[in-house]
Amino acid sequence: MISKAELCDKIRKIYPDIGECGIDVEVDYDAEQKAWVVDLKKGGHELKTFLEDNDAEKCMEGKQCVSLGIEIAQLRANIERMKEADGRS
Repeated sequence: MISKAELCDKIRKIYPDIGECGIDVEVDYDAEQKAWVVDLKKGGHELKTFLEDNDAEKCMEGKQCVSLGIEIAQLRANIERMKEADGRS
């Protein structure tokens, strides 16, 4: 099984500007959902996404990180939109 530190490090390698593990990026395994929960925080905003077990394993093996990359990119884009909306209020 993948450790949350390993998965968080992998996310930071794909997105080096994303922030610190345990502060800006939190990764935990949800046994009930059988998926990893990636929690991204930026500027007072927070969003979560689920990453399926087999997708996380493929990524850790260096085979395929597409789904992880897409999920993180979507989280970042959503947070940027939230920050822009806050700025306009």
